[in-house]
Amino acid sequence: MARCAVCDKGAHFGNNVSHSHRRSNKMWKSNIKSVKVKTTGGAKKMYVCTSCLRSGKVERA
Repeated sequence: MARCAVCDKGAHFGNNVSHSHRRSNKMWKSNIKSVKVKTTGGAKKMYVCTSCLRSGKVERA
């Protein structure tokens, strides 16, 4: 679910690094919204990231 239907952007993984350089897992989640989008077959609900919405890659219904 947490993946953009337009650009396929999803979660990214890395490490939290403390001051003493101990590492633990970290996850960055992309800003995904549930949006009604205009398609050829009418309006459809999709999960789209905010960067795709802002750049105009999709048109809201």
